[in-house]
Amino acid sequence: MKDQDPHSTRGVRENQLEVAIGRQVREYRVKLAMTVADLARQAGLSAGMLSKIENGATSPSLDTLQALSKALNVPVTAFFRKFEEQRDATYVKSGQGLLIERRGTRAGHQYHLLGHSIGKSLVVEPYLVTLTETSDVFPIFQHAGQEFIYIVEGEVVYRHGDKLYPMSAGDSLFFDADAPHGPEELKKLPIRLLSVIVYSRSGEN
Repeated sequence: MKDQDPHSTRGVRENQLEVAIGRQVREYRVKLAMTVADLARQAGLSAGMLSKIENGATSPSLDTLQALSKALNVPVTAFFRKFEEQRDATYVKSGQGLLIERRGTRAGHQYHLLGHSIGKSLVVEPYLVTLTETSDVFPIFQHAGQEFIYIVEGEVVYRHGDKLYPMSAGDSLFFDADAPHGPEELKKLPIRLLSVIVYSRSGEN
């Protein structure tokens, strides 16, 4: 495997900065209902140069950024905000998700957390759920937010409120998680399903 050229990496990062600045310039221009020609004239630039900046095709000088900030009535630092925001990613190898004991979980019901959002107002929790044993009593869940489930393997009758949904591989269900929900009948084992729960952090229990 070839070593990555540090100059190439720096070039990619610089291009990302140019793109981020361009997007912010366009966003502020559009908010003010200005055309490219309007902003270019007020900033003392050509329309072609402004288009290149907005498309991330050129790296604007500090003088140019100052001229744009004055024309848009925003601080120069405003153009860098999107670039400086933290972009998180969670990578989980097969079989290595965090095993979670959810309230009401019974033997043969496994919940592996595959990732989670960090420091955001909206919380996203993806789980891989594996059901391997029959049971006469199933856990019923009820929580804030919304949930999406996708059947990867097996067959199950899934309850949401007073409705039952026969589901098999490839089927999905998106629902309000405030209503009681959970497996009602395990038709074909093993069952594996992807569950993605989304809720506001302010509504966290």
